[in-house]
Amino acid sequence: MKIALPSNGTEVDEHFGHCQCFTIFSVDDENKIVSEETLTPPSGCGCKSSIVPQLASMGVSVMLAGNMGGGAVNILGSNGIKVIRGCAGDVREVAQAWLAGKINDSGVGCQSHGPEGCPGH
Repeated sequence: MKIALPSNGTEVDEHFGHCQCFTIFSVDDENKIVSEETLTPPSGCGCKSSIVPQLASMGVSVMLAGNMGGGAVNILGSNGIKVIRGCAGDVREVAQAWLAGKINDSGVGCQSHGPEGCPGH
C-alpha cells in the first residue's frame, strides 16, 4: 500500500492543491513504513492538474491531508484514493498514527481558497 501526504518540508501542508510536494510512504503487510519518496506536483491547482492520476498510477490508495475542497475529494475518490482530512504535523508521525488507527477523517473541507485558489471546489 502507498500513502501520500501533501507536504511542506516534513510537515503536512494544509492545502492539498498548492503543496510544495507530496511525501509518499510505501507500507508493508504489517503496516510498517518501508520506504519514502517525494513527488513535486505540476504548477497550478492540484484538483485541475495531472497529479491525481499520477498518484493513482504510482499505487497511492490513501491521501492523508489537512484541508481539501469537495472537488479534490471527488477526483481523488474517483481515482481510487481514500481521503482522510484533518491531519497536521510531521508527515511520518501522521502516517504512523493513521496506520495505528489513531486518525479518522475530520469530514471538514475547505470552503474557500481565496482569489488564487481553485474556483468551484
